[in-house]
Amino acid sequence: MSTEALAEISRYYGSNPDYVIAGGGNTSFKDSETLYIKGSGTALANAVPEAFVRMDRKALARIWEKTYPSESAAREKAVLADLMAAKRTGEEQKRPSVETMLHEIMPFQYVVHLHPAMVNGMTCSKQGEIAMKGMFPIEAIWIPSTNPGYILSLKVKKALEDFKAKNGRQGAIIFLQNHGVFVGANSIDGIKDTYRDIMGRFEKNIMRKPDFSGETRSHGYTPIVEEISRGKAAFLCNNEIAKFVKDRSSFAPVSSAFTPDHIVYAGSNPLFTDAQSESAGLDSYKKHIEKTGRPPKIAAVQGLGIFGLGINEKAANLAVELFKDAVKVAVYSESFGGPLFMVQDQIDFINNWEVEAFRTKVAEK
Repeated sequence: MSTEALAEISRYYGSNPDYVIAGGGNTSFKDSETLYIKGSGTALANAVPEAFVRMDRKALARIWEKTYPSESAAREKAVLADLMAAKRTGEEQKRPSVETMLHEIMPFQYVVHLHPAMVNGMTCSKQGEIAMKGMFPIEAIWIPSTNPGYILSLKVKKALEDFKAKNGRQGAIIFLQNHGVFVGANSIDGIKDTYRDIMGRFEKNIMRKPDFSGETRSHGYTPIVEEISRGKAAFLCNNEIAKFVKDRSSFAPVSSAFTPDHIVYAGSNPLFTDAQSESAGLDSYKKHIEKTGRPPKIAAVQGLGIFGLGINEKAANLAVELFKDAVKVAVYSESFGGPLFMVQDQIDFINNWEVEAFRTKVAEK
């Protein structure tokens, strides 16, 4: 069955941290009547056929015919309500991926959306669009950085229509600035072949890979996280991270958010402190909250390493893994003009979006 193949390809990429981490990325299969798509916040690595949400394609098509509020919060709330109403009977307890409409409009049976760090080294770089056109001169579509949700779906829909009008064929590869890549094909082999080609091209254009040797990890409590509901901390350092925490200027390339996933799991405002004592570190933590309005999920200590901070061990570990991914992105971006963070209004959108708050809750359970 096709949903079994979908689950298999989901696990294939979801179990490889070079392609996706935690609940990031999503996959789908569609026939003439139904779209089967990954649930919001669930991990590709654990995909099983019955976990995919069955969506009525006719109901999804009607979403394009509606006019939604211009105000972002009201618009996304209304779109989400219509999206939830498009679920088939028996799917009431599931929540489809926020990117369902992107999967629906790509005219292929299978769509696999991933966040490879190597790819995001380009999509999160100052020369990303130029680099993409050089590596994929006729095959791919570039979508400028856009808030996820309905507006992004509209922009991709228009780009796909323009691509077909210009090239006489369907666009099968879409790079989203500060986000990731979508690939469509009518077979699992087609998906794998396309991703193999994409990664091969990046391998030829990357000047340097991150050095994660000399890795040190630990878990437990710290005075900082004990301050927040007996939270947990996960510590990580390696040769690459040591370079970034050498001093404040060295930390700059990883000091903000590259993608929505980095915000959801590692936060948008990592704390960097040169504090040499626990009391000074706690003081830095409190001042950081006063400045940003939220507790950091990453605390970087000069000359030591980084701490992932969370309400439980799973959340702390996720923060560490997504920060490590951000380090990869920063290093790969050196090949494309240097790092480019999400702009502040997009960061604020993610931080205040109910959909991403839901993903965080699912991931931390």
